[in-house]
Amino acid sequence: MQRKEKKNEKKIDGKGLKIGVVVAEFNWDITGKMAEGAVEFLKKSGVESDDIDVVKVPGAFELPLMCKKMVVSGKFDALVALGCVIKGDTDHYYYVAGEASRGIMDVMIELGVPIGFGVITTNNLEQAEERSSGKSNKGFEAAEAALVMVENLKKI
Repeated sequence: MQRKEKKNEKKIDGKGLKIGVVVAEFNWDITGKMAEGAVEFLKKSGVESDDIDVVKVPGAFELPLMCKKMVVSGKFDALVALGCVIKGDTDHYYYVAGEASRGIMDVMIELGVPIGFGVITTNNLEQAEERSSGKSNKGFEAAEAALVMVENLKKI
């Protein structure tokens, strides 16, 4: 169960920022809603529609490479990486989730551009649906994290 936290309601200013949203097509019924949540947050924060690039990749495993290519292009102030890995009957879940996470973190640390992490890992479809819609949309939250990090890095 997720903890209920009181969040800082400070408005984040995304005006003038260029943001990339990299979304896995695997489990699109989940990740598509997460992408909608991310774009909703970005627009709400003042990022112009023309400054939001949504790029699809086959699955969560491919997220790190696309993130790296987009960061290296120099066109983006931050990225949002979105995927959904649902546990099955084999260990495949652990490899995909772990390597996607590690790869995204490696890109962020190596290249110094914030990447909002929105790769959800769940035990079943019901949990994934809960985390991709309404007030628990992890795409929305990952976009928020990316913009907060842009602001924080500017202060240093």
